[in-house]
Amino acid sequence: MSINKGKTMTAKDKTGLEIDEHGTTLIVRINGGKHALLSPDIATQLGKLVDRADKDPDIRAVVFTGAHPDRFLSHADVAWLQEGGVGFPPIDTRVAGIVSRMARVINKTPIVRSLAGMTRLKTLLQLDALHATFLKMNASGTIFVAALNGSALAIGAEFAWACDLRIMADGDFVIGLSEVLLALTPGGGGSQRLTRLIGTRQSLAAILEGKPFTPAEALALGAVDEVVSQDKVLERAIERAEYLSLRSKKSLGAIKRSVYFGSSMSLSDGLQFEHAEFLVIDQSKEAQQLMLEYIATTEATGELPLLDRKTYDRALSTGRISARTDEHQGVRK
Repeated sequence: MSINKGKTMTAKDKTGLEIDEHGTTLIVRINGGKHALLSPDIATQLGKLVDRADKDPDIRAVVFTGAHPDRFLSHADVAWLQEGGVGFPPIDTRVAGIVSRMARVINKTPIVRSLAGMTRLKTLLQLDALHATFLKMNASGTIFVAALNGSALAIGAEFAWACDLRIMADGDFVIGLSEVLLALTPGGGGSQRLTRLIGTRQSLAAILEGKPFTPAEALALGAVDEVVSQDKVLERAIERAEYLSLRSKKSLGAIKRSVYFGSSMSLSDGLQFEHAEFLVIDQSKEAQQLMLEYIATTEATGELPLLDRKTYDRALSTGRISARTDEHQGVRK
């Protein structure tokens, strides 16, 4: 593992990401202090964690949950956002768009980023980096699961929606976008990811009002994937993460990119995007080996393995179709 077991947090206020290893899965508790707030320090730690999980072949999944007993992540530290909007002349969305694109370029150049981080652009660069972290989660072959042990508003909800699955606790908890109640707009991807999850009509109504969803409402709309009792949230999230992560990490990454990025393109562009991902994976050593085994099994048995129910069920439980049926099936090299 490239991530050390234990806790990673600041000494001053004891906030940060608390990381524990669970086989090939990392369990990450988000410690946002008394109020469970996302701070710039936590956002930075998250970026480093996602980078490592993406690059390390031994890390197959990451499960996020809240260190607070009843909150996944309340929202961002409002003082951080308020200070970030001070000292700039009034701008329109065209200029803001240019500035935002500049931030993306600056963040890709360490020396320039370091210098710009000492100016009023600091908050802008931090928020852009958080966006980049969420996008990397979407492009990664690592499975990311949000174990929502409690409420999640604004960036807390946006964080959960940037994950691949969301398991939410049943009870007096909520998830949603509350920014309009502070005369703001979603800034962590909420208006885009929620809309892709539940559709324009339902998401627009909720965002305009600033009213969050109960666990039952979120489940019915598709804003979360499962609702379980609070004491089972983490256990179920780990179970789902480990099950999905049995599949090829390279394949998972290609599938996630095709769905997250390709599905928002035109049909012809999306098909081309998917085809490009397929061509790369089709040449991989892992896929070639499994396809040759599949062909050999078909010739030996006279039947297609995927049309045999027991073989298919075994493949789902191990993450792959394989000619091997012994106790070592599904173990990766």
